[in-house]
Amino acid sequence: MSDHSRHTVLHVKGRVLVGPDEVRDELWVVGGRVTYDRPAAAPDVTIDGWTLPGLVDAHCHVGLDAHGPVDAATAEKQALTDREIGALLIRDAGSPSDTRWIDDREDLPKIIRAGRHIARTRRYIRNYAHEIEPSDLVAYVAQEARRGDGWVKLVGDWIDRDAGDLTACWPRAEVEAAIAEAHRLGARVTAHCFAEDSLRDLVEAGIDCIEHATGLTEETIPLFAERGVAIVPTLVNIATFPQLADGGESKFPKWSRHMRRLYERRYDTVRAAYDAGVPVYAGTDAGGSLAHGLVAAEVAELRLAGIPARDALSATTWGARSWLGRPGLVEGAPADLVVYGADPRQDVGELGNPRRVVLNGRVVG
Repeated sequence: MSDHSRHTVLHVKGRVLVGPDEVRDELWVVGGRVTYDRPAAAPDVTIDGWTLPGLVDAHCHVGLDAHGPVDAATAEKQALTDREIGALLIRDAGSPSDTRWIDDREDLPKIIRAGRHIARTRRYIRNYAHEIEPSDLVAYVAQEARRGDGWVKLVGDWIDRDAGDLTACWPRAEVEAAIAEAHRLGARVTAHCFAEDSLRDLVEAGIDCIEHATGLTEETIPLFAERGVAIVPTLVNIATFPQLADGGESKFPKWSRHMRRLYERRYDTVRAAYDAGVPVYAGTDAGGSLAHGLVAAEVAELRLAGIPARDALSATTWGARSWLGRPGLVEGAPADLVVYGADPRQDVGELGNPRRVVLNGRVVG
C-alpha cells in the first residue's frame, strides 16, 4: 500500500470478536483507529472474516539472538516475522539492544520493554544481561525501571556450577528491596525462573510475574493464585529442555536430570496453575535461540496443556492486552487487528493462518 494507506477507510465485517463473548458484525477504521460508527465516506477496502485484536507475544526478545545484541536490520526482520503471524503487541522481556527506533515505525509491532536482564555475575547467557552482585540489585532495578516501559526483568535462577544444578540467584532481603523500588518507580517486575526453590521468595517479595515457571509445585501454586502473580510459560521454549539436558549431561548430570523432570511435567504444571486461578499468558521466548513468529504455536501448546480454547485465546488477545494495559477493539483504539477465515474460538489452530493483518489502520499482511 502507499504512504497514504494509514488514511484509508477500512470496513471490517463478519464476526468482530471484541471479547470472548462480545461479538459485533462490523467495524470501520478511520484515520488509523477503530470506530463502530459508520463513516460518511465509502470504505476504500472491505475485509470479511473472523476478527481479533492484534495478538500479544508476552515474552519475546526483539534485538537479541543466541549470541547477544543484533543490528537494526536483524531486529527489523525479527519484528516483521512477528507481524506476519499477527503478533502486533510484544512485551520484550529483556534485551541489551536499544530498539526505541521501532516506536517511530507505524509498520512494526508495538513493544513494551523490560530494559535489560539483570543477572548474577556469570550466572546467565553471555552478552545478555547486566551481571551484578546483590548489593547492586536495587540500583540496577531502578535504572532499568526508568529505561523500560513499565517492566523490569530479573534472572531469578540459573545453573550454579559449584552446585551442579539450578539455584536461586538473589537473597530474599535484596529482592524485597529491589521489587519495592521498582514499584515505587511505577514498574512491574518479572523474573526468569526454571527451578522450584527460587519462587517463594520472589512471590512473597511482591513480584508481579514469573517467566517459564516450570518449577511450580502444589506448595507454591496457591501462593501465586492468592497474590495474583501471573505466569508466562513459554512452552515452545520448554520443548528445548531435553536437548539442553543432553548437551549438559557429561558436565552437569544433576542439572540435566532436573531439566528433564521439569520438561516431563510441563503440561501438568501449567494446567494445575490455570485450575488454581493463576493468570496465564502466551509468550514464546523468541529471539534467544528460538525463531520469531511462534505465538500461534504457543497458544496451541497452552491447549495441549489443557487450557480451554477461549482462555488460551484470551492469553494472547483480550486478557493479555488488558494485563498489559493496552486496548483491544474498542472505540478510538489504534486499529491493530487480525482477520481469519474461521472462528479461532473453535480452533486455535486458525491463529497460524491469518487472512489479513492490520496495524495502525494499514493492511500490512
